[in-house]
Amino acid sequence: MSDAVTLLRPWWLLALPLLALLAWRAAFRAAPLGDWMRAIEPRLFASLRARGAVLPGRRQAQGALAATAAILALALTGPAFRRSDAAGFRNLDAMILVMDLSRSVAEGGRLDEARGVAQSVAEAAGTRQVALIVYAGDAYLAATPTTDREVLGTILFALDGATIPDRGSHPARGLALARRTLAEMGAVAADVVLLSDGGGIDDPARREATGLAQDGHRLHTLFVPTPALPPEAPRPDRAALDRLAGIGGGTAGEADAPSLVLAAVGETTARHLSAGGYAVLVWQDLGRWLLLGALAPALLLFRRSA
Repeated sequence: MSDAVTLLRPWWLLALPLLALLAWRAAFRAAPLGDWMRAIEPRLFASLRARGAVLPGRRQAQGALAATAAILALALTGPAFRRSDAAGFRNLDAMILVMDLSRSVAEGGRLDEARGVAQSVAEAAGTRQVALIVYAGDAYLAATPTTDREVLGTILFALDGATIPDRGSHPARGLALARRTLAEMGAVAADVVLLSDGGGIDDPARREATGLAQDGHRLHTLFVPTPALPPEAPRPDRAALDRLAGIGGGTAGEADAPSLVLAAVGETTARHLSAGGYAVLVWQDLGRWLLLGALAPALLLFRRSA
């Protein structure tokens, strides 16, 4: 609903129209004696009624039952306020930039744009810690997790084709290093953003993407065009890169239009952790107090006539 108020289980709102329909049917369609009118032979029923053995029910009880059920449904939606100490859990929610510095990207004519987009992604991460991994033939941790965007920007714009001495393009190694870094941080819900032209994506890369998703993280991809592809460089593969994002449970985009990925990594820590099953850390669930409110109409169901 907002950064401060949310519904943890909004699908329970679907129960409200169903309850309204059942309450309407009970109030206007059901007889006070329910199905007993059809279950008992009419002459026997008339005799029982004459002897005072039949006490018709009260319709007011149906309203109390409907009100109780409605309050229970609202409680189950989990209305919640953000905890004031939610920022203290930001270490559980991090972001890692994995940047392709193979020849096709580093010498392909769009490295400057790729570095600029990487900086934009880091800025979109807000107060979360951001680490930088670069890869070509091998992968290296270029910047440890930090909240200092100026330092990260300095490192980003120092990257070039000579940063990594290992020739080749092995995104699987970059993703594997990202998984290890997140495990060492103790992160439980992180974003990994892979900036690449899609070259070198293979079965090991897809296995690492699956592993990231299973660990509770999301893998996003940004395609970097390479208009001046060097000789013998791996061929770009946008489709393989997009499929990798699907495997990793993230969003696919491109360097020229990164808005979808920026929106995904720009989610608040509270919203991101709650999506990963850690809502109790950042949201104060008020549903339990609504349950106490359901006691008032529920008590009316136990009234006895004099």
